[in-house]
Amino acid sequence: MSRRTRNLLSWAWVLLAAVTLALLMRTFLIAAFYIPSESMEPVLEIGDRLLVSKLSYRIGEPDPGDIVVFRTPEAMRHPQTSELVKRVVAVGGQTIEAEGGQLIVDGVRVPEDYLPADTYTSSFTQRLIPAGYVFVMGDNRVSSQDSRFFGPIPENEIVGRAFARFWPPTRFGGL
Repeated sequence: MSRRTRNLLSWAWVLLAAVTLALLMRTFLIAAFYIPSESMEPVLEIGDRLLVSKLSYRIGEPDPGDIVVFRTPEAMRHPQTSELVKRVVAVGGQTIEAEGGQLIVDGVRVPEDYLPADTYTSSFTQRLIPAGYVFVMGDNRVSSQDSRFFGPIPENEIVGRAFARFWPPTRFGGL
């Protein structure tokens, strides 16, 4: 075998290994996600691109405050939105309601420091979140289709936890 053939085979193996590693990482560890709507403004804006850890909830549980990507509930599914991004505001076993513009979990008003001061959460009656489910809401409460409309989502429908914004460069950083 000529030296040139050996070099080509060597590069082919390196390329194959790199592609395989990238596919494994995308499938099991990290994915990129695009923000298509204003439902998470001002924290996430239309056009932002996020990094999502797919491993987070394989080794842990979602916590209130986490920003998660999940499969769109069947009732809302259409070709353009196979996945949504929202914030977890309550987890299985907790009760949630909104009264007087404030979110209340287990009878305690939740300080939502990530929201603008003038954000008003429309009232809804108390609900118990079943075990294995989470209640998600958009930060832009007026323009968000979330668990108030489609109910709690099963934890196994969560794709992963958003942990960083990588685009646009001027908004680069952790979430």
